[in-house]
Amino acid sequence: MDMYDILIIGAGPTGISCAIEAKKNGLKALIIEKGMLTNSIYNFPTNMTFFSTSLNLEIGDVPFISHNEKPTRMEALEYYRRVIDKWDIDIVFREEAQSIIENGNRFVTQTGKSTYTSTFVIVATGFYDTPRKLNVPGEELSKVKHYYDDVHPYIQQKVLVVGGANSACDVALETWSKGADVTMVIRDSELYQKVKYWILPNIENRIKEGSIKAYFNSTVKEINAENVIIQSPNGDLSIDNDYVLAMTGYMPQYDLLSKFGIEWDDSEWQIPIHDEESLESNRKGIYLAGVINGGLHTSRYFIENSREHGQKIIADIILKTSIA
Repeated sequence: MDMYDILIIGAGPTGISCAIEAKKNGLKALIIEKGMLTNSIYNFPTNMTFFSTSLNLEIGDVPFISHNEKPTRMEALEYYRRVIDKWDIDIVFREEAQSIIENGNRFVTQTGKSTYTSTFVIVATGFYDTPRKLNVPGEELSKVKHYYDDVHPYIQQKVLVVGGANSACDVALETWSKGADVTMVIRDSELYQKVKYWILPNIENRIKEGSIKAYFNSTVKEINAENVIIQSPNGDLSIDNDYVLAMTGYMPQYDLLSKFGIEWDDSEWQIPIHDEESLESNRKGIYLAGVINGGLHTSRYFIENSREHGQKIIADIILKTSIA
């Protein structure tokens, strides 16, 4: 059985940057990933454009050149492929970590296929795999989607978009522009005012002119095969419907964190417990990197402001190793 200095769970940009920092400092690291490289980015909408610039998405001193200032999903996928090739990062794909057990001064991480031994573990699992559910009757119907991929299935369909932030506005505009009959259900009194600056005026104008119907201060109450019942300030309303695109956000995999013995606080954000400087969790020797450090406050961290997490963690690991 190979012995690693560091086992990293998650092959997103943050996990990759942690592996790069380990390699820079002569540490042997392995990434295990339950899906594919940058799995979350792969599952973003096909035509998505990042809010961040390509410069702010760079890791590992590898230039990110894109056709425009703000890169597309396809450009990002190609970029991170180049990054792991340049740094020769060791990654095992399609293996999901199931447990982390202490064995003396080592950690034994078990997947469904293999067992890995390491001195330290970095958990960089993100949150995109766990959508926030509506928790209403009918949510299990096949017409309900918590992820949006491509506009083609929704042409000439009655589409209900739930949410009022970036993803919901992107989806509403794209499906409407290709011929869908779009209605938005927004729990607040207005759209999220930090929606991408080139999107917000467009969606507001489409709502104002009535091209896209919008119900504010409203929530979905029930989903049926041919309609959706929403609760609005004017009472319950029935809306004819073919698809529900629930763009209600995502959350960390708390069940997985619990299996790892990682705790979180009792605040409304349910932030996993970690040291703000070293990013070490409540389990000594296990670190948290990336967006999961924000808990349910999912807009707190993103790629460009969590790129330095690898530097913080590796610096602390080197310190602990030198002291030992």
